Amino acid sequence: MQGAMAAPSVAPVTRQISGRAAPAAVPDPSGPESGQSLAAAVADLPVLDASGRRVLFGALFRERRAVVVFVRHFLCYICKEYVEDLAKIPKSFLQEANVTLIVIGQSSYHHIEPFCKLTGYSHEIYVDPEREIYKRLGMKRGEEIASSGQSPHIKSNILSGSIRSLWRAVTGPLFDFQGDPAQQGGTLILGPGNNIHFIHCDRNRLDHKPINSVLQLVGVQHVDFTSRPSVIHV
Repeated sequence: MQGAMAAPSVAPVTRQISGRAAPAAVPDPSGPESGQSLAAAVADLPVLDASGRRVLFGALFRERRAVVVFVRHFLCYICKEYVEDLAKIPKSFLQEANVTLIVIGQSSYHHIEPFCKLTGYSHEIYVDPEREIYKRLGMKRGEEIASSGQSPHIKSNILSGSIRSLWRAVTGPLFDFQGDPAQQGGTLILGPGNNIHFIHCDRNRLDHKPINSVLQLVGVQHVDFTSRPSVIHV
């Protein structure tokens, strides 16, 4: 992004970006849409950080724009591999564009630190254990049968990925699914304040948005995701 001029006005991004040959997802009627303001009641809902500290959702993007990625659950191998690619975004790229990157899950906060170690993710991350924000934003439960195309971020096939997820579940210190396995995620561009510039609610586990497509909307440089992450796969 070019250097900011004095008192710039941030034009809201109100377009959807679609996957390969798939129609853009339409948010649930109960949730907000691009170009609207986030309801104060949603902005005032809490999320938890890795230490269990409560932070107001709206405080995360009060001062600057943020790309906010809601993941299905931390045991989902697709979410794991998607976040591994989010981890490759240089912090300097985000700083140049004055953008924050945030991941939100729906597990207990105790799972945040192990998930970050597993994926190499070092940007902001929180959880919404009661899924209140998921619900208010119209995030779906259950999977819609729809073609979402080939994801550039998923490396495992369904068999190997599912086996790894099950292994992490049974060998972890807390045997749980680290969130509701039927919950779908989504991606938003929010802020400054309660401005909603972009919202996409995933129709199924493969319906996440290509990361570079989202970064382009906020003026962040293109990232090469072809290199393999230097993390241990279990």
